[in-house]
Formats: sequence, structure tokens, C-alpha cells
Amino acid sequence: MIKSLGHAGTHRRVAINVGSGFVPGTNAVVMGAAIAGGKLGWEMIGIRNGFEGLLFPDRFPGGGMINLSPELIENLDPATGGILGQAPKVDPFHAPSVKGGKKDLSDQILKRIKEEDIDALISIVSGQGLGILQKLHLKGLHTVCIPRSIENDIANTAVSFGFNSALSVTIEMLNKAYQAARSASKIAVVEVPGEHAGWIALQAGIAVRADAVLMPEIPCDLKNLAKRLKDKISVRRPYGLVVVAEGAKLVDYKVIKDAKSSPESIPAGQVAGTVATRLQKLITAETYPLVIGAWARGGNPTATDHQLGMAYGAGSIQVLKAGQNGVMVSFMPPDIRFVPLKDAVDTVRTVPSESEFMRIAQLLGIYLGNRL
Repeated sequence: MIKSLGHAGTHRRVAINVGSGFVPGTNAVVMGAAIAGGKLGWEMIGIRNGFEGLLFPDRFPGGGMINLSPELIENLDPATGGILGQAPKVDPFHAPSVKGGKKDLSDQILKRIKEEDIDALISIVSGQGLGILQKLHLKGLHTVCIPRSIENDIANTAVSFGFNSALSVTIEMLNKAYQAARSASKIAVVEVPGEHAGWIALQAGIAVRADAVLMPEIPCDLKNLAKRLKDKISVRRPYGLVVVAEGAKLVDYKVIKDAKSSPESIPAGQVAGTVATRLQKLITAETYPLVIGAWARGGNPTATDHQLGMAYGAGSIQVLKAGQNGVMVSFMPPDIRFVPLKDAVDTVRTVPSESEFMRIAQLLGIYLGNRL
């Protein structure tokens, strides 16, 4: 492990890996870190498929690690699939055992990192990954994390890497759904990513002039939504668009435990169908459900994510050069900041009620699930 983080000329070997879940443009983050680290004379390497390349190098042709040389980085396309792959959806502290049950691989990971003379690890991860890296940090790992989330639900950063690309794809697909609804004179109910937070649903809904946006933050009464749609649907405009986050809640959808049961989340992938079916019983206009789901992870990264990825990567080197670790790189416009991992885990960044996007939506006449 790094004994002293000081003069940039000191020889270092810094590794980069990627958590689970595909996000387009991850190569841009790798490039930013590799270029910045290379200029300091550091040796930059990549670990394939999370920690798999460390633990099981024989599974990969040419070994489980990649030398991120200047020649490789110069010819790397930031818009293509991630060169390092991504981790399986496995918590190394509770990994499946061949004998059944679970086993803790954390000590094995730390041992392999030491054997490979890796001084510090830069991890491009989502919320769950932040928690895993925090635990490894408490056991001695020198780590810097880069927030990656298409839902933009990671706390203590204004914009997670991948969100802008997912938002752009979602807007494109919602525009097509809007055009189809208008041509068919129907109401499209479209489910978009957002299990814990409604950032994509709200911002995409604003962009496409949706009639309503349903989010996890505001349980929706479908009777009120039906009344709003009846006011907007007419002979002149016999169509509509309702955007629902996959974590949206309905006030009358409950798992009955007692008389005070709170609204429950509908399983992801079934939200649009549930809302469309129930809405159909309340209005005369025909509804049809669509699910964007994993399609939001497709396409090329946007220019914004290109720039943000490079900045996040370079920022991770900056914090190591300054002698810090155990932090998450955070973009709080216009600054890149460094947040202790303990302040970034176990917290979801939801849309606050006073959000400017909330006010904009209401000014545009978009129903957000609250009272009429």
C-alpha cells in the first residue's frame, strides 16, 4: 500500500476498476485517470471485471490486468464499450460459495492488491459499490471512488457519471412515444429508470412536455391524475403522455399490514402496465404502457459525459497526488470536490420538494402526483 503520498515523482502503481452495470462512455473516465497519472510518471493499470481480474486472472486471455500505456490510451475510443468490463453483481463480502452459503473475499482481494504492488485503487462505481469500497478502505485499502449512476441518485454529488447520457436517450425515446400517442390518439404511459429517485422522470418529462410525471418522492393518487387528464384531453388534443419512474408509488397500492400501511413500490417493469390498467378504468381515452428500462443505458455517451468522465478521472489522480484517499470525487458545479466515503454511502439523492425542476414542471402544467 502507499506508505507516503507526497512528491509526484515517487514511483506509484495505481489500478482502475469498474463496478457492476453498464454505463456508456466509461472509457472516458479511464482515459482521464490514465492520462493524468501518466503525466506524473505513475504506472496505470486496469483490472478486468471489477475484482475478477485480480482474483481469477486465468479466466482472461492475457491475464486479468491491462497496462494502460500512453499508446493504448491514445488509441482508445471513449464512446465504445468499457475496455475494463464491469464487475458481476456480487458483494465480495458475501460472495456465493461453491459449497453453498456465502464467503468473504475481502482479505483475498487485499492480499492480491499487495502482491501486485498496487498502491491505490480508483473505482468507478454505483451506490452499492461505494459501500463495498468503504468497507475495504476501513480494512486498509487506499481508494478513490468515482460516482457512476444513470439515475443520478448518489448523495453528495450534483451529477453522477452516466446520468446525462441516460437522460438524453430517455428524452429521445419519450419523444417517439409522444409522437406515436399523438398519431394513435392514445395516452402513452412510459416507465423510465428511477428506482429510488425521480431525476430522469422529472427532467425528461419537462423536456418532452409530458402531461404528468410520477416519481418515488411523491405518491400519486390516480383519481387526481385522471381528473387532470380529463381536463387536458379534448377533440383537438385526444392524446397524452404520462412518464412514470420505475420506483413510483400509488397511494392505493399497498401491501396490507395494518390500517396505516404506507404506499408500496410496484415491481420495476410493471409500473407502466399497472398505472395504464388502473388509469384506463377512470378515463375514456385509451392507454397503452411502454417500458424503457435498460434501453436507457444504450447509445453513445453525450458530450457532457465525455467531459465529466475525463474530469472525474483526472480528479481521482489529483486527490491521490494531494495525499488523500478514502474519498469520492464529487462534481458540485463549478467545482470538483472530494467527499469522505462515509458521507456518500447509505444515502440516496432524491429530488427535493423545493427543487427548481419541480417548480419548472408545475409552471408548465405538468402534474406531479400531488393534489390538484
